[in-house]
Order: sequence, then structure tokens, then C-alpha cells
Amino acid sequence: MKRRTLPVAAAFAASAALLLTACGGEDDTSKDSDKIAGAGQSAEGSASPSAAASDSVERPEVTLPKDIDNVFENWKTGDATKDAVLADVTRRVNATDAAISAGDPDSDGIKFYYKGEALIGAVEWVQGYAKDGRSITGTTRYFKPELKVVDKDTAAVAYCSDESKAYDKDRKTGKADKTAATKNSYVTYSARLQKNDQGVWQTTSLLSERGNAKCTP
Repeated sequence: MKRRTLPVAAAFAASAALLLTACGGEDDTSKDSDKIAGAGQSAEGSASPSAAASDSVERPEVTLPKDIDNVFENWKTGDATKDAVLADVTRRVNATDAAISAGDPDSDGIKFYYKGEALIGAVEWVQGYAKDGRSITGTTRYFKPELKVVDKDTAAVAYCSDESKAYDKDRKTGKADKTAATKNSYVTYSARLQKNDQGVWQTTSLLSERGNAKCTP
């Protein structure tokens, strides 16, 4: 099973917290206390917001290795603002996985898509992997996104992840720590985002919980 636990960030503003109460049903949500994670490519039948949302922002190049395959399911709404938010969530997730794979907590992608306490948590998260000589491999599926645009510069997103086919691996040997899937292979996430002067939706708060019934099959 992929990732270790890491408490992240402070509580959301009340308006955002109201959104993030469930990760099941038609959309989804999240809770608290677990990890920062990443992901990045799109699945068939669910075009990647990051690929669809073109803009003039000069963004850092983020490249995932071939053994990391991240899938986003149904991450398009048809609303330009919401899709821009979701696109930057996928880019942030991409950047995190790329930084873990490279063992680079000071990566441009991390600094570009995180801010404040979430940035501190992301750097510590990547540092932990690098210090332990660990990396990641496999497929992570991100699904059931729920989004609320609080105002023109603030949004809240909740979503689920399936890490049943994603694993930690030894950086030197490349050997994956494969274990059987359990309810803890499924994670709920709650993120708060703020749009900066460039128009980038940066993650300022990120909370998660493993094994929440809202995301488990």
C-alpha cells in the first residue's frame, strides 16, 4: 500500500468545511489527518482537467516516470472556473509524485502549486521519502471529486483515492513493497485552494483520512 501517514495543514474556513463532509454519493468529500499524495495522468472516459485547461501561465515542467500511473476519473464539470481549479489540483498532485520520485523536496512544482502550511507539509513529506531512501510506484486512481467555489479567489475540493495498486518502493533496489489491499488503501482528501496573482489555484490546506467508508468500495 502506498504512502505513510502525515498530518497536514490547519482547518478550513467555515464555508469550505461545510462542503467537505462526505466522499460518497454523487460527488464526494473528505475528512482529516493522514497524508499528502500525488497523481497525474487522465483515465479513459475522464479527460484530464490539466490537459484540457489551457492558459497563458508559465508553469514548471512536471514529468512522471513510467512506473507511476495516476488516473483521474470524471474530473471535468464543463464549468470553466471549476475545471481550472480541478486542473491545478491534478497538477499539484502530479508535482508531488514527481518530487517524491526525484527525491527533490525543493522542486519548482512543489513551490508552484502549494502555499503556506500545505507547502511546509509537502516539503516535509517529500523529505521523509528522500531521507528513508524510498520512492513510489504503481497506479493511483482519483475519483468522486466534489468542488465548491467559495468566492473568486477561494475554492474547496474533496475527492477520493484508490491506492490498492500503488506502493512504496526502495529507491536503490527498485523493489516495490506490495501488500494486499485493505480499507486503508482508500483515502479521502479535503483541499482548500487560493488563486494567486498569476491565476494559479494553489493548495493552501490539505487534509486526508485513510479507510473512510465514503471512499471504500
